[in-house]
Amino acid sequence: MDLADAGLTEQPFRTHGKALPIVSYSSHLDALESLRAVCALPTGLALLQGPPLSGKSTLIQYFVDTMEQDCAIAVVDGTGLNAPNLLKTVLSKFGYELDCSSASELLAMLRVFALQQAASQEPPLLIVDNTQSLDPCALRALCELAQLRVQYSSALKMVLLGDRSLESIISAPAMECIAKRVSADIHLHPLARDEAPHYLHAKLRAAGSELPEHILPNSVCEELWQASGGWPGIIDRIALLALAQADALPVSIKQIERPLLPLGTWDDHADRSVLTAGITQGPPQLYLSHNGDSVQELSFDRSRLLIGRSEHNDLSIKSKFVSRHHLLLVRHGGATFMMDLNSTNGTFVNSRRVSNQILAHDDIITVGHHHIRFRDPYAVKRGSNGNTDFSDTVIMKTLEDMRNLLAPENTEILPAATENLPTAGHLAG
Repeated sequence: MDLADAGLTEQPFRTHGKALPIVSYSSHLDALESLRAVCALPTGLALLQGPPLSGKSTLIQYFVDTMEQDCAIAVVDGTGLNAPNLLKTVLSKFGYELDCSSASELLAMLRVFALQQAASQEPPLLIVDNTQSLDPCALRALCELAQLRVQYSSALKMVLLGDRSLESIISAPAMECIAKRVSADIHLHPLARDEAPHYLHAKLRAAGSELPEHILPNSVCEELWQASGGWPGIIDRIALLALAQADALPVSIKQIERPLLPLGTWDDHADRSVLTAGITQGPPQLYLSHNGDSVQELSFDRSRLLIGRSEHNDLSIKSKFVSRHHLLLVRHGGATFMMDLNSTNGTFVNSRRVSNQILAHDDIITVGHHHIRFRDPYAVKRGSNGNTDFSDTVIMKTLEDMRNLLAPENTEILPAATENLPTAGHLAG
């Protein structure tokens, strides 16, 4: 669909160049506040980490645009740079055109510039993107710059960006001078579910739409959020593609692509149970849909969940293609186990018929003509059963409890509690 046909005068979801507009959300605002606080410190140095398309570049763009006018700023992409190239690029960003190529000469010139700026007005700010891709000699040059001081203040403030956690780099003994200066270790997080409609609609309004809800209804915004994992750069790309493929408005859920999603950089930390920015692990979510339309959302906040046509189920699906008691989900530790209850039409996970399955994040369960999306970013991965601790006893007890619960109904369809049901360990093999 052309932009004009959608009532737009500009591209709302730009995948390169300057964003239009920059829409703030909780993680963006928290990171921005932390960066500003770091730059107000006499020895400020921040680490900013997030996977590709997590919004780092957009955040830095806004941060730089709103900085004090008299602060000299250099933003450098460190990918593959050695020490001479890094120093030459930094000096160029600060306005120097140089013929010398010796690392020692370049470092001396940068030292003089930083000390002069810090002594006379505001210490310059160096922002290095893709820090993890710098050559080791360039990292040593960064250490030299990090040690420059004017009285009790650093002569050069720094923000180091990475597509993965920079912890392993900063914790190296050779990087101690930088590690001592780290005032903020920032990890970007995705948009929250309720932030996605505001984010998408704000971009559509800025591009000329008077009725953004007519282009992307809230149900479509919800699906875009799920498909993107909430990462702003990914949601932009998926929304752009869906809009381009739409034949009519509003955009249909069927036109939303579902790419492979990156992990947050906080997963690289040794203590993975503690997430920054107040994000805590919640129960898995189930999203029931039929022919692309959302039907029901359910939080899996219990130990077991029964799905089928009967009203006695925890999730009741009124369809002749769904058995009375079709399948069972069992929650134990960090894993969710799915068991088909000898249903007439079978249960499918990601288009493959299964009897038993450990569910992974974003699996699609198909029962009849209905789809159930299972979302649990913290789910134990299939084939990795070290923390699963599923046992036959857990499943048997769950089946027996269900028999007691459903006593008024005919429960012959449920597997007998004496059957040798496969466990997570068997499935992982």
